[in-house]
Amino acid sequence: MEKQLPQRWDLDVFFPGGSASEAFRTYLEKLETEIDNLRSQLTQEDFSLREPAVFQAVLVTVQSIAVRLKEAGSFISCLTAQNVKDEQAPLLGGRVKSLSAAFASALTTWDVHLLKLDEQAWSEMLRLPEVEPVTFPLNERRRRAQEKLSPGQEMLANDLAVDGYHAWQDLYNAVVGRMSLEVEVEGETKQVSVGQAANLMYHPDRTVRAQVFAKWEEAWAREADLAAKALNHLAGYRLSLYRHRGWDSVLREPLDIGRMQEKTLDAMWQAINNRKDRLVAYLERKAKLLGVEKLSWYDVAAPISSNQKKIPYDEAAAFILEHFGRFHPALADFSRKAFEEAWVEAEDRAGKRPGGFCTSFPVKGQSRVFMTYAGNAKNVSTLAHELGHAYHQQVMSGLPPFAQNYAMNVAETASTFAEMIVADAAVKNASSNEERISLLEDKLQQCVAFFMNIQARFLFETRFYEQRKKGLVSVGELNRLMVEAQKEAYSDALAEYEPHFWASKLHFYITTYPFYNFPYTFGYLFSLSVYARALKEGPGFAEKYDALLRDTGRTTVEDLAMRHLGEDITTVEFWQTAVDLAVADIDEFLRLTE
Repeated sequence: MEKQLPQRWDLDVFFPGGSASEAFRTYLEKLETEIDNLRSQLTQEDFSLREPAVFQAVLVTVQSIAVRLKEAGSFISCLTAQNVKDEQAPLLGGRVKSLSAAFASALTTWDVHLLKLDEQAWSEMLRLPEVEPVTFPLNERRRRAQEKLSPGQEMLANDLAVDGYHAWQDLYNAVVGRMSLEVEVEGETKQVSVGQAANLMYHPDRTVRAQVFAKWEEAWAREADLAAKALNHLAGYRLSLYRHRGWDSVLREPLDIGRMQEKTLDAMWQAINNRKDRLVAYLERKAKLLGVEKLSWYDVAAPISSNQKKIPYDEAAAFILEHFGRFHPALADFSRKAFEEAWVEAEDRAGKRPGGFCTSFPVKGQSRVFMTYAGNAKNVSTLAHELGHAYHQQVMSGLPPFAQNYAMNVAETASTFAEMIVADAAVKNASSNEERISLLEDKLQQCVAFFMNIQARFLFETRFYEQRKKGLVSVGELNRLMVEAQKEAYSDALAEYEPHFWASKLHFYITTYPFYNFPYTFGYLFSLSVYARALKEGPGFAEKYDALLRDTGRTTVEDLAMRHLGEDITTVEFWQTAVDLAVADIDEFLRLTE
């Protein structure tokens, strides 16, 4: 990498012109026609899937439309993330949502025909060479169709969701887009976006963090009424739909999407709770190092050293590539291509949405990574994390589209695995005890994030839905539930919490995935087990790693672990081993900071 790496992504390779792209509008028009044609075909009076040729042809069409809708959705996600003030992007996003709803309605009709096949006919179809590779997702689809409302009711729910359910997520995006905070940093007063403000929470100066946090809370308090309406109505829609389907648990849908059993989830949380005392010991030591009696919310992820060097973007990329290459040359080669061909949007500028993500463009066979790179160690970890997501998609690119649909819990496996490679390398390459302490602390922040912060989100949502069943939940009650969940998850180890976290965190407003919290913790611990196996087996594990990733879209997580690791993940013992590996760094941290 002799030239300076681009820090703005290239979206023109997909559809030139951004939100003004004529190519994208033409693309959507063609998609609309194909969805209409599919719907017309499926609703013909004499239509049947009993002929193998017809069954296979419809399957090909359905998968083709699905990947092109994904391409369109990814393009919209990139447009809205890179510029929250882009007025055309949300309009185009609305059109993509309408197309998705129309496609979902067509698929509901397809489900009716799938259910008309008796068991013998169904088994015969699954044995067809073109169908066999997607047996698992097809069986899953047929089973889910049996558990839902009548086709007509499901179609109506899909159609109404566009301007109802999904619109509440759009409202959140609109609120974030208009927000800005006036902060003072290093003697300069400036307006910053919420994404830039989030980065300032990692500032080494505690007075800056405290000031930004106060402004952050004030800003979200001003928007709390709107956020509460969005959250209440989003949850109300889900609860109503679940009630009509006869589903009594709000966890049924997220667990089914994650292809995991509730006892697996319970075992994971139990293993984490068994080691909370170690995390509290780390938080207490960090408070001592920062010179405070107890950490506040804005201290948890703060650097313990004010001398942390700023890491240039190109230097971070080179470090990531070097250590990816030591584990798996294919991962390094792929990531180099992503850096050099402008797959990464990293520029630190106003107008971007907060957070980071990776999204795939399956038609082009590419991915795009989004983040705001400010030069701290956390940013380097985020960059490695999102590249891990992109590699996961690349490994699966040769599979049929339906076999590529992996859930978010296993999606976090490759990303967290990649992050661990870089974090461990950074600790091993530390040039002094001070640097080693700082880097160990970065790793331990991950433990706190996945074991405490994510658990707080899970506890909040679980209790919020119970309250929501009784009626609308007020801003004051939402704040109370949030702080209560944070106190429990952090074992009351903090002096100050974030009451409006329920408003500021995007994940609570994502309509495509309810309870978008525990998948992160699952992925972190599952990937830690995979990582431990990789360290034990050495370079020869790389091929097994790719094989595991390729299977993530065509089996349950319990079967995935048994097949590739020989482990039963429904037991507390499996998760306890992973948790103990995660908190092992605490002893070293405590020793070095005595």
